[in-house]
Amino acid sequence: MCSHQSSCPSSESLTAHVVAAHPEQGWSLLCNGAIVFDDSGELLPDGRVVAPHRVPADRLAMAA
Repeated sequence: MCSHQSSCPSSESLTAHVVAAHPEQGWSLLCNGAIVFDDSGELLPDGRVVAPHRVPADRLAMAA
């Protein structure tokens, strides 16, 4: 499914590859079993949840 030679990286790693993308539903499945949501939240293979970690609106740059 992915190109990692020994095994896929842990769910905490940022080097996992997307194996199934569903942008119309707002999520992607990574090769290590993690599900990443477009709002930056995550559901890890062991059931742990990583809450969305968005930048506060007052810190976003505005286009001129």
